[in-house]
Amino acid sequence: MVALLYPDERRRLVAQGHEIGIHGWIHELNSVLPGVAERDLMLRSADALETITGVRPVGLRTPSWDFSPNTLAIEKEMGLAYDSSLMADEDCYELLLHGEPTGVVELPVEWVRDDAVYFMMHRFQSLRPYTPPTDVLDVFRRELDAAHDEGGLFQLTMHPHFIGYRSRIWILEEIIRHAKAKGDVWFATHAEIAAYAKLHG
Repeated sequence: MVALLYPDERRRLVAQGHEIGIHGWIHELNSVLPGVAERDLMLRSADALETITGVRPVGLRTPSWDFSPNTLAIEKEMGLAYDSSLMADEDCYELLLHGEPTGVVELPVEWVRDDAVYFMMHRFQSLRPYTPPTDVLDVFRRELDAAHDEGGLFQLTMHPHFIGYRSRIWILEEIIRHAKAKGDVWFATHAEIAAYAKLHG
């Protein structure tokens, strides 16, 4: 668990107003875990983050967006406000469990807005896909512009070991500048978006 290795960094992020959510214990694949183990690791992650930061996480993005048949029931049991692991829509929606509302809002993700798609390599198969950073910026900017025009959600999935290089981090900086230049973009935490979605359906 990264938070246990860098607790001061987590506390600093929370102090600066950022939200920290659950993202697995060791980036495990939920779909291959017994339900009891998945639940234990989710609770352990939430407990560790709360101990370190003083704030209990209210949301989950499953590692690798891997959702098991048990994930939603565990999220509901934990009282989580949101999940951000599924791709069924462009807009937020409430997840149903056996046809019944759960109170868990989905903040949908999408591969096209994930830096891993453009920069991840597979070292064992010598596959090194590479998209020039300028092209990635173009994709992200077009996604942002379309979401803005629709009055919808725009969220990126980024990983420090992909976007965090000097030749790439400027993409994030430029997207933030581009969004701020619009003058009416709401920069919100996932918890704030989930609360808004619950109020406004």
